[in-house]
Amino acid sequence: MTTPLWTATELRDATGGALAGEPVVTGIAIDSRAVQPGDLFVALRDVRDGHDFVPAAFASGAAVAMIDRDAPGGETLRVADTLAGLAALGGAGRARSSARIAAITGSVGKTTTKDMLRHGLGSFGATHAAVASYNNHWGLPLTLARMPRGTEYGVLEIGMNHRGEIAPLARLAQPHVVAITQIGAAHIGHLGSLEEIAAEKADILEGLSAGGVAVLPRDGFFDGIAARARGLGASVIGVGEDAGADARLVSAECGPLSSTAEVMLHSQALRLSIGAPGRHLVLNALTALATAAALGVDAARFAASLSSFRPGAGRGARVPFAVPGGEALLLDESYNGQPPAMRAALAVLGTQQAARRLAVLGDMRELGDFGPALHEGLLPDVVGNADLVFCCGAQMRRLYDALPEALRGAHAETSEELAPLVRNAVRPGDVVLVKGSLGTRMAAVVGALKSQGAHP
Repeated sequence: MTTPLWTATELRDATGGALAGEPVVTGIAIDSRAVQPGDLFVALRDVRDGHDFVPAAFASGAAVAMIDRDAPGGETLRVADTLAGLAALGGAGRARSSARIAAITGSVGKTTTKDMLRHGLGSFGATHAAVASYNNHWGLPLTLARMPRGTEYGVLEIGMNHRGEIAPLARLAQPHVVAITQIGAAHIGHLGSLEEIAAEKADILEGLSAGGVAVLPRDGFFDGIAARARGLGASVIGVGEDAGADARLVSAECGPLSSTAEVMLHSQALRLSIGAPGRHLVLNALTALATAAALGVDAARFAASLSSFRPGAGRGARVPFAVPGGEALLLDESYNGQPPAMRAALAVLGTQQAARRLAVLGDMRELGDFGPALHEGLLPDVVGNADLVFCCGAQMRRLYDALPEALRGAHAETSEELAPLVRNAVRPGDVVLVKGSLGTRMAAVVGALKSQGAHP
């Protein structure tokens, strides 16, 4: 028999909602298309109102629906506000758990670092982690509410777009260890400066449990954030390449398929090996290693576990695909794109052995007045690592116009317009990097490349 995730009594107690029956909940969904039998369907409001999909959720087997207005179809948990109800359920999930919890934030690399932690910690005990990038005002409480009984390690991701968003999520998460991967220009259009971005990222410390640990990048903001952490009673582990780092990258070799590194964690010499190329991934792995050690697991065993780690779809996955006359290789970085991540992905492209290296780049969003200069600033990275470049969006037009004529593939305003131009240009032996902010929908290009039947 499946262990219940939530009983009816627990649902009432956690949310203060009205529930007449005694359903047993085995999962939680916020998308009616993803509902499994026994799920609690939470009718959130976003672009569309989840209440309109309550009947569909029940048709798929939902045991109960959390609602804040009338909706037909089956057993309901009536609350004042469904988003607040989900947050309350997430808080109850955290309160009842004895798991060791890590929370990750950062301008880039947080999802990959989270996935590395989930991958490695799974060999030490029952591990629960956020799916995809569930790191916002509904994603984090949903992850906590889904945390199974008996979880031993929890790995959470906390993101932001504006000032003041991280602290309340951190307080809900109450992590034992927090980690900041990197502080960069992501969302600088909303926050206005790197200093404000650093201050917002440092707010993850506000939720840290007593006697907790902060894993921090050894960058220009390290001293200030470390002092804030120590002022809250936390220990600090600095991650970087300088001699003062507690988790130090000594050397790294990043080939076209994998990366290896020699690292020091405090006084312990370790070797990291990951099945993906890129110095940025080595640093993500080092952050994951330091975080895992702070959670109390054996560092050497965790490091060894990363040899079988592979990036997921949209985050560097390597996907061979058919082209007329042969095969090419896709580097799928389509999920997101910000300046530091763009440079890192282009550097990986430059390591690839290929007939040609194609870069397909979409706009980097939420950069505000900094956008034009940051897009044009990619020129040296593109010229040094790509043989042909395709650009998508108004901001990337600036980069495209600055390119040498020989590197210009095509520009289009939308990914849907660009996709067939890229597809028709690819030849056997090419390696194609696809990257851009989620809003540019670069997954459309990925889909066109992977669809064999679409080739002319």
